[in-house]
Amino acid sequence: MIPRIHKQGSRTLGLLIYLYGKGTHEEHIDPHLVASFDGMAPDPGRDPSVTEKDLRHLLDQPLSLLDADQRPDEHVWHCSVRAAPDDPILSDEQWGDIARRIVAATGIDPGDGAGCRWAAVRHADDHIHIIATLVREDGRHPDHHRSGKRAQAECRLIEKELGLHQVAPGDGTAAKRPTSAERHKAEREGRERPASEELRETVRRAVAGATSEEEFFDRLAAAGLLIRKRVAPSGDLLGYKVALPDNRNGQREPVYYAGSTLSPDLSLPRIRKRWSGDASMQGADTPSDQATGPAPSDPATARRRTAAAAWQAVLVMDNGEDGQVAAYVAAAGEVLDALAKTSAAHTRTELRQAAAVFERATRSRIRAEHGHDRALRQAARDLVYSGPALGRGEDGATTAMAIDMLFFLVTAAAHWHAKKEHAQQAAAAREAAEHLRTAYQTAASIPMGALYQRGRRLSQPLRHQQAARLRAAVPELAEQILAEPGRHALAATLADVESTGHDPATLLAEAAGRRELGTAGSVSDVLVWRLRRMADLPADASAMPDHTIAAATGGRAVRPSPSRDERPGKVR
Repeated sequence: MIPRIHKQGSRTLGLLIYLYGKGTHEEHIDPHLVASFDGMAPDPGRDPSVTEKDLRHLLDQPLSLLDADQRPDEHVWHCSVRAAPDDPILSDEQWGDIARRIVAATGIDPGDGAGCRWAAVRHADDHIHIIATLVREDGRHPDHHRSGKRAQAECRLIEKELGLHQVAPGDGTAAKRPTSAERHKAEREGRERPASEELRETVRRAVAGATSEEEFFDRLAAAGLLIRKRVAPSGDLLGYKVALPDNRNGQREPVYYAGSTLSPDLSLPRIRKRWSGDASMQGADTPSDQATGPAPSDPATARRRTAAAAWQAVLVMDNGEDGQVAAYVAAAGEVLDALAKTSAAHTRTELRQAAAVFERATRSRIRAEHGHDRALRQAARDLVYSGPALGRGEDGATTAMAIDMLFFLVTAAAHWHAKKEHAQQAAAAREAAEHLRTAYQTAASIPMGALYQRGRRLSQPLRHQQAARLRAAVPELAEQILAEPGRHALAATLADVESTGHDPATLLAEAAGRRELGTAGSVSDVLVWRLRRMADLPADASAMPDHTIAAATGGRAVRPSPSRDERPGKVR
């Protein structure tokens, strides 16, 4: 249940006419009163002898207790309360009780007998509007400071008592929701979503991996946005606004949104902190297993580096300082945006949804210490500048590898947020992980299928040897892994590891000794990608030379078909 305190106004009658009218899309069905300050207010919706002016006169009567110069310029308090889409339809009596609780909790009518006059109008099954005059019966002004937070807290109690959908409590760091006017305008113009949401996603993508103002604004322009910069008399850039070329007001002028309006972390000063963090860490030591070197020229290499940076971040997040972890989580959002922007069509939808949902997880009250996240931000940059990836071959396989690592990074972010009691952020990260799980299943089906076939062609003695290595490296999970369809892909990977000169037992023990194996949907899949990344093996099995299979199978080329219950790529 979401309460929303609207901007205070000065026209009681204007708001009442809207509430009792048909609405901009004739969506107001049977508008009527469900509660009022005295339980006896006239109802223009049900009593044909009563008008909105009659109700306005009653609500605004306390204004007459004050001299004209003491009356507040904006005396109209307006709060809407909306149920969740999956909540049951509440009765008028239930909505009336909710209204009384909201005005009491917010200080509008605290129950002392001299509160403000108010009325609650219902014009749809799922919500009500409460209108009040901000002058008490005794002529004093009400104490409605922080009424939004007080209304939110009361709604959390109401949800529990009525068995409604329980909204995770927030901390004031969420991006602003589109207004009803913005939503109606989007519907009227045939847009999939309001302009502010589209702009927020576009600006977020422009930030991903950018290292300077010039690059950031070039990306905004390349995305087709109109840009208006705010410049001080000294010539210093203070801020920016953006607009969609086809989103215009009644005067046919573009509707601009400031970066800080789109989201708190998209203001220019907040974006600059990311860049300054990058500069401050230029001389910092780089972890030994983190990819370094010039920017990759192909999507597959960029995805490999992304997987390496994501996994290194997971390991650091286990015991990192809060500011450092917050920076990693924010940078993870940049990586998801960049991956969604550059991935093939068959995974793009789920990756875009994962990035959009995870955006809420990137902000909290904990201040991010940028600089430590340089490797992840560089990974986002590499993804953008290496260009779009194909959905097959090494591009497709390394996409699955990167998603696999990012799944654990997002899961680690969910655990951290939950530990810090960041309810909305933890829920967002968990939802993003589910989108990544789906994207992984799509991306991994072909490369894991090829590895599965290679593993099925291995000689029986070699398969027994791989199983023994597995039992020695991960005795507590070995039987689970050997029961998974992915065991054949893992056996093929271990054979590839050995053929390139690595010690399979040592590498397997190192890969299995790291975190999160117990929570994986397919442990064998996780180990496959870790081993192939650590041994620098091609992610695409078809890229391995033919002599590898010949050596592993003793020269035989048997190709058994998988049984129906052993088809790869179905479990994550």
